[in-house]
Amino acid sequence: MLAAIKINDNEYDLILQNDINTNGHTQWFFFRIGNTRKGMKVVLNIINLAKPDSLYNYGMKVLNFSNKLNDSEGVGWHRIGENIDYYQNNFKKDGNPRFQRNFFTLTFTHVFSFDDDY
Repeated sequence: MLAAIKINDNEYDLILQNDINTNGHTQWFFFRIGNTRKGMKVVLNIINLAKPDSLYNYGMKVLNFSNKLNDSEGVGWHRIGENIDYYQNNFKKDGNPRFQRNFFTLTFTHVFSFDDDY
């Protein structure tokens, strides 16, 4: 993760670092959220993805690991997210000025199940 920008108390824009050994591609992501509150709903927008289409448009959900869910119920990695959407945004990629391409956004909503999970 390169940066997290707070839009409001319940929404964040996330900017990914470029994938290793690529020419500016961003496809993989991994980050941690702290100071969670049970029932708190947050919207996360990953705003600098590169592919024009994604499996998120066809029903795939974000993979998540909750330490508290793992400790209490033995559930490890699992899929989460509601209101999932993947679309082209208005941010331009650097490069050839004659052929500028836009970035894409993955947005989803998540409701936390535990206080102070990480």
